[in-house]
Amino acid sequence: MIRKLAHTALCAFVIASFTLAATQVYAANDRFKKVLDRGKLVVGVKADYKPWAFRDSNGKLVGMEIDMAQDVADALGVSLELIPVQSSNRMQFLQQGKIDLMIATMSDKANRRKVVGVPQPNYYTSGTNVLAKKGMVKKWTDLKGKPVCGKQGAFYNKVVGKKYGAKIIAFIGNAEAKQALRDGKCIAWVYDDSSIMAELASGQFDDYEMPMMTEDDTPWALAVPLDELDGIWGNFMSGMTYNWHSSGRLVELEKKWGIQQSQFVVDMNKRFAPYTPN
Repeated sequence: MIRKLAHTALCAFVIASFTLAATQVYAANDRFKKVLDRGKLVVGVKADYKPWAFRDSNGKLVGMEIDMAQDVADALGVSLELIPVQSSNRMQFLQQGKIDLMIATMSDKANRRKVVGVPQPNYYTSGTNVLAKKGMVKKWTDLKGKPVCGKQGAFYNKVVGKKYGAKIIAFIGNAEAKQALRDGKCIAWVYDDSSIMAELASGQFDDYEMPMMTEDDTPWALAVPLDELDGIWGNFMSGMTYNWHSSGRLVELEKKWGIQQSQFVVDMNKRFAPYTPN
């Protein structure tokens, strides 16, 4: 009798385990199925971060990340709906099911991986660089002893000041720092290279350049719902990112949107390039 009860309990445990696993698999693949059944992909994107994602003169959302979102919809054979998000709500929108996918200039951080699913590889990166008048500086060591504008509280200030001997003049906001640069109060403005590239793409800094090699790179991540990361949806987006790198699509999109070529994109293209025997 004891053996019979033990056997019955074991069978019940195995059945329950398989049922739970099946439920988890179904839940983890729910988003992918919903997108296909709906015939529409809903993607959260920025609306104010030119040239990655912004509104054109007609109010239409355009940019590098918008093209990436369209690539995903095209690969699935569904229509695309874009939902503007901000840094403060983009992860919440994904958690709440308002969007299926988020491509919104999000840095890949350990704490964020606890909230949203981050498929690998990363698709982009950003880091520390400077905006300066053309021909004023060529390398980081040219900043030694020179006044460099920065934003109060930005970690770039301490790093560039200590590592390269720049004399940092910190302003309350970036608008004041950039105006000081225009007024000749500093030789350069130190900040995130993606923001600097956005300024260069704005047409307001035609006499300026970003001459340095970017340092302290932080990868950017697209995101899916956390419980979808290891399911079909997460794996599909991993494949999309791999193909963007392998095919040179991101190199092409940088050129299209006037983004200064990033070493990360070049390196990833080489890393994942299709094998061609000699």
